[in-house]
Amino acid sequence: MIINENNYNEALASALPLVIDFSATWCGPCKKIAPIIDELAEEYAGRVLVCKADVDENDTLTAKYGIRNVPTVLFIKGGEVVDKTVGACPKATFVEKIEALL
Repeated sequence: MIINENNYNEALASALPLVIDFSATWCGPCKKIAPIIDELAEEYAGRVLVCKADVDENDTLTAKYGIRNVPTVLFIKGGEVVDKTVGACPKATFVEKIEALL
């Protein structure tokens, strides 16, 4: 799911934990983890809402969460950020953090 300022509140209101990948089209490490994020979205469909946010198109969200480096992946439960990763990480790291949300 692509998340932006228009659908952010709806995503946050979901009963499901939320994973947001803040990235940019020009970012090499972002491109490296993009297929992993897509796989996680499929594997955790119905249990976790996995979203992508382009930092260049979402100034408000980027500022709200203080995103300074990309990729930054936030793990949100109950509307609160409970964990995050900065930089490219292996899939196992993301799986571990998602499992902690469930």
